[in-house]
Amino acid sequence: MIPFELCPVCGGEVIEKEVEKLILGGNNTAVVKAKAEICTHCGERLYSKETITWFEQIRSRLARGDVAGFHPMGQAYKVAG
Repeated sequence: MIPFELCPVCGGEVIEKEVEKLILGGNNTAVVKAKAEICTHCGERLYSKETITWFEQIRSRLARGDVAGFHPMGQAYKVAG
């Protein structure tokens, strides 16, 4: 069941999909898969309260450097420009 019948931003139709989200914490970044409601018109992503809490927990762990159980995906680089 989708909590939002229409997008609160533009009024468009929303559908449930699995998406990837980048979460930044300190100098670390994680890519997570989560369910979201996506507006078919403007692309706004709407997450459940539980999912947002999960994102916050991951962000906090990243900021502390606590990446136990996370799987490395490579390296990231900053390019001055």
